[in-house]
Amino acid sequence: MNQHLPISRVINLIATESQRLWEVDESEARHRLLASDVGQVLALDGSFALVAQDGERVLLARSLDRPLRYFLAKAVDGPVLIVAERIDEIAAELARHGWSEQFHPSYTRMVPAHHVTTLRLVGCPDPNPVHRRFFDPPRGTLSPDLDAIGRR
Repeated sequence: MNQHLPISRVINLIATESQRLWEVDESEARHRLLASDVGQVLALDGSFALVAQDGERVLLARSLDRPLRYFLAKAVDGPVLIVAERIDEIAAELARHGWSEQFHPSYTRMVPAHHVTTLRLVGCPDPNPVHRRFFDPPRGTLSPDLDAIGRR
């Protein structure tokens, strides 16, 4: 098998009904994610684990309270990206396709909270992700006095 086949498909195991977006629907949230403007992702209000694809580019983002893992499997017709909240869901999906021998928990990757993770799915092994933080509050704004910090 050619090691540089384009991505065959993305299997998104995140249930649509699990998204808890307060001001927009999941389609609009994915549209904002694809815009590559982290400010638009920051403006999303709620609890989410999002996946959006534009050709070989796949973007993933999650709020702090939601896990979001991915695994790049090798298939005869090209690589397959599997995205899920839990490692056991990824393992079960691999088993459904007869790819269990590829699985090891350490091969899964977690999308960091409050980041947009961009994958360019151009082949195996794992792509080289780019992480851009969308929630980045200022640091060092309080005095080092712990009592003052406690009162605030």
